[in-house]
Amino acid sequence: MEFGYTLLCEQTPPKQLVSDLVEAEEAGFDYSCISDHYFPWLEDMGHSAYAWSVLGALAQATHRIPLMTFVTAPIMRYHPAVVAQKAATVGVLSDGRFTLGLGAGENLNEHIVGRGWPSVDVRHEMFTEAVEIIKALFGGDYVNYRGKHFQVDSAKLYDLPDQPVRIGMAAFGPRAGRLAAEHADLLISDQPVGDVVRLFQEESGGGKPVYGQIPVAYGTDYDECKERAHRTWKFSAPGWKVMAELPGPVNFEASTKTVRPDDVAESVPCGNDVNHYLETVQQWADAGFTHISFCQSGAEHQKDFRTWAEYELLPALRERFG
Repeated sequence: MEFGYTLLCEQTPPKQLVSDLVEAEEAGFDYSCISDHYFPWLEDMGHSAYAWSVLGALAQATHRIPLMTFVTAPIMRYHPAVVAQKAATVGVLSDGRFTLGLGAGENLNEHIVGRGWPSVDVRHEMFTEAVEIIKALFGGDYVNYRGKHFQVDSAKLYDLPDQPVRIGMAAFGPRAGRLAAEHADLLISDQPVGDVVRLFQEESGGGKPVYGQIPVAYGTDYDECKERAHRTWKFSAPGWKVMAELPGPVNFEASTKTVRPDDVAESVPCGNDVNHYLETVQQWADAGFTHISFCQSGAEHQKDFRTWAEYELLPALRERFG
């Protein structure tokens, strides 16, 4: 397995995102992910930088570590032709270190363009067309496209990396898993969905990477870590069928009033017990994931996590998982 470091734009100031990844590269993480939001999940998070500006800075500030969006929605806020252009540019700036992670999005971020929020069936149709457009533009020729949801009129990318940017697609259920098998170079999920991974591998021919992400709350005081995990991750308790539909941070706050710290700690490793983190990763390994990225809770706790990961967590993970 390979182990990554997640930059959560919703909790961290833009300049710190850059310095965090410079130090994560030095600490020995294998790759990196960055979230792509317009809004934070909760008002108290307080940030939501434009991920693509940060990616340009990251491409120049780092030297080795691969970059990846986790994930970008190319269906409303961004037209897929524009997503293709900026992904290709980051691919060039990073000397081929960039992977474009894509997903069907959330109302939280996409409603800002004033077009309403489509049903899940329509979103999957839009997502499929968007990926077709992006892949066509990565080919380097002029592209004309007439779909049900998108049109492209004689578009062409002039700056492309030497190798096409890899495309990852997020999936939680079988329908999205089949779309990923048909169109993607790799699968992305924030849940250890072994059945979806198996479907993806079977229908794509097998052997493709599968990327997951684990939220964590590292620290030496377990109770403080648990409270911090609750403040940061309680928004995720209702699950994706709810998370995709709510329109704003205040709605997420209201929907999670009854979520307790113990509820969050069931899925978010807290404290500094390495074995707890290893057992959590084992669940993902058993589900067929090949890449796991860690998202530390709290902008002010990033450096402590990186130091601990460099000297304790990463060596233990590599000893068990290779």
